[in-house]
Amino acid sequence: MTPPTHHLMDRLRREIDHLPTQLQAATKYIIDHPGDFGIDSIRVSAEKIGVSTNVIVRLAQHLGFDGFEAFRRPFRRDLVTDSEDRLSRDWLTQLNAGDAIASAQANYARNEMNVVSRSLRQLDPGKVRSAVTLMSDAPQCLVTATRASYALAYYFHYAGRMAHPGMQLIPRHMGSAIDDLLSAGETDCLFAITVHPYSADTIRAIRFARERGMRVVLLADSDVIAPGVEADVTLTISTRSQHQFSSFSGAMAVLEVLLSHLFAIKGDAAYHRVQDYQKAREDAGAYWQPKRLPRVAKKK
Repeated sequence: MTPPTHHLMDRLRREIDHLPTQLQAATKYIIDHPGDFGIDSIRVSAEKIGVSTNVIVRLAQHLGFDGFEAFRRPFRRDLVTDSEDRLSRDWLTQLNAGDAIASAQANYARNEMNVVSRSLRQLDPGKVRSAVTLMSDAPQCLVTATRASYALAYYFHYAGRMAHPGMQLIPRHMGSAIDDLLSAGETDCLFAITVHPYSADTIRAIRFARERGMRVVLLADSDVIAPGVEADVTLTISTRSQHQFSSFSGAMAVLEVLLSHLFAIKGDAAYHRVQDYQKAREDAGAYWQPKRLPRVAKKK
C-alpha cells in the first residue's frame, strides 16, 4: 500500500542529513516543491534539481518504491484530489464549532460545495454530448459573455482553443459580439454564458446568432432567461451565494467537465497542441523558472 504523502515527507526530513550529497539535493527539492514533483516528468524534475534522472530513481528505491512513477504517484494523487469525495466531513463540523469567523467559513464552504454538487447533478449526459458535439464539429466556436461572466468565458476559451483551434472569444477589440458574428455561418456555433441579471449584450448575440442559423449552446442559471432566446442546448447551473453576487463555483465545475470532454474527443491532436503551446511559452520566457538549487554539502 502506498504511504500517505505526509508520511513520506516526514521520512524525507528525518533522513536527509544521512543521504549522499546528490540524494540530499533531490530530497530537499521534493520537500520544497511537492506539487511540482507530482506534476513534472522525471526528466524535468532532474533538470530543476540539477542531477541525473538516475539520482531520483535511486532515491525512490531507497524509500522502497519500484521506480519513479510509483514514487511520484502519492504526490500526484494529492494534486488531483481524486479521493476527496470519500473523505470525512468532520472538518466542516470542527470548523463550525470554532469562533465566529470559523463558523461563518464553514457555512460559506458548505454553500459552495452544495453549489458545485447541484450544478454537476443537473448536468445531463445527453445534453453534454450534444453540446460538446456542436462545439467540436463547428469550424468556429465563438465564446461570449460580459461583465463578471466574462472571466468564465475567457478561461474556457483560453484552455478550450488548445483542444479546438477554431474556438474564439468575442467580442474582440472592445466592440460588440455581433460584430464578430457577422462572419459566422450556419456551420458555426455560439457558446454563451450569462446569469441573473442577464446581459442584454449576450441576449442580443444569441438572437443574432439564431437569425444567422448558427447553433447555440447556453450556460445559464435558468432554462428561460428572456423571451425569444432559444438555444439548441441549455446547461443550467446553480449560482446561489452567501453574498450579493452570483457564485461561479458551479459554473466553473461544469466548464471543467466540458473541457475534459473536448480534450478527450480531440485526442492526440489536442495533446500535441498543448505540448507545442507549452514549449513555445517556455522558449519565450513566459514562465518564471527558479534558479537551480545549490548542491547540499555533505556533513562530515
